[in-house]
Amino acid sequence: MKDVRIDRRLFLRGVGAVAAGVAASSLAACGTGSSRSAGSSGTAGSSKTIVVRNSGGAYGDANQKALYEPFSKETGIEVKVININYAQMLAQIEQGRPQFDLIDNSMIDFVKFAKAGATEQLDYDRLKNAKNAGIAQNLLATHAVGKNYWGSVMAYRTDAFGGRKPGSWAEFWDTKALSGNRALQHVDADIPELEFALLADGVPLDKLYPLDLDRAFRVLDQVKGSIKKYWDTGALPGVLLGRREVDASSVWHGRLDDLIKQGQPLAYQFQGARRQSNGWAVPKGTNNLDAAYQLIDFSLRPEVQAHFAEVYPMAPIVPAAYEKLSEEVSANLLGSSKNLATGFDADVEWWVANDDVVTKRWQEWARV
Repeated sequence: MKDVRIDRRLFLRGVGAVAAGVAASSLAACGTGSSRSAGSSGTAGSSKTIVVRNSGGAYGDANQKALYEPFSKETGIEVKVININYAQMLAQIEQGRPQFDLIDNSMIDFVKFAKAGATEQLDYDRLKNAKNAGIAQNLLATHAVGKNYWGSVMAYRTDAFGGRKPGSWAEFWDTKALSGNRALQHVDADIPELEFALLADGVPLDKLYPLDLDRAFRVLDQVKGSIKKYWDTGALPGVLLGRREVDASSVWHGRLDDLIKQGQPLAYQFQGARRQSNGWAVPKGTNNLDAAYQLIDFSLRPEVQAHFAEVYPMAPIVPAAYEKLSEEVSANLLGSSKNLATGFDADVEWWVANDDVVTKRWQEWARV
């Protein structure tokens, strides 16, 4: 399954190459994907088709079921999907011929898109469902708006540690009291998990940024000898935990849901969860601006947000959506009121500014 987080890492590595001049070759390599319908006149609001770029896989399937189909039923606007990569997207936009009207992607990526001048500034007057909806301010950016929460949490075997439940990243780091192998995320998967090291060392949630890199790597040194594996795909933590190769690991929330339902002795710990969000952005040069705003606004309805969370383990960003979910479903989502209070939002601006430096340092640290 293609995953939005793996795509994000590839994008951060590839965007520099695009800026250096591969736009033309990237455009030539782009497949046709789902093209616009012949009935599109090219004027804003007149098309009965909108082309959305998403990352595909199970995430794309969930969007089809919980978002695109009900949107088309209500509006008569057909949603077509394209799964092209970031170099191709940026190349098309630079050429003034994007084959897509709307981008579904991680909010951290949209910071780079905006810096490249590739996305439109949003007109929030056209997004009535975003107004006074209680959406976190960091998800109401000038060139992108949030869509769903996802994030990284701790996972552990419930039959390890003598039945004790690690309740914090400090306990994850305490391999003397809770002996056993650990796993942490590889830099190839997503941004390094430096925040978890700082939380383990006593840094408060609201004092994490700017990250103290020297301190974070000193704390990582303390657990390095117990790290059995640095995982680089979203499925690997479940494999490692299931085989009892490790007793605790960081994991992308939702990745263990099926295993837990099957009776595997696994559980999540939400304390200190690092939240991120997928969002929407409109590419420069779209000919279908009205339909793009309609789909964004539709996605922010509480009932639509709730339906998506029931289909796929990403959390609503609209607080009212939780009133439409069962307590059982809500308790397992990173955006619920309880889990919001015990986690934190990744500072996407800080990560975009420091990603190259951190990645280089992490790779050097992991090799030693």
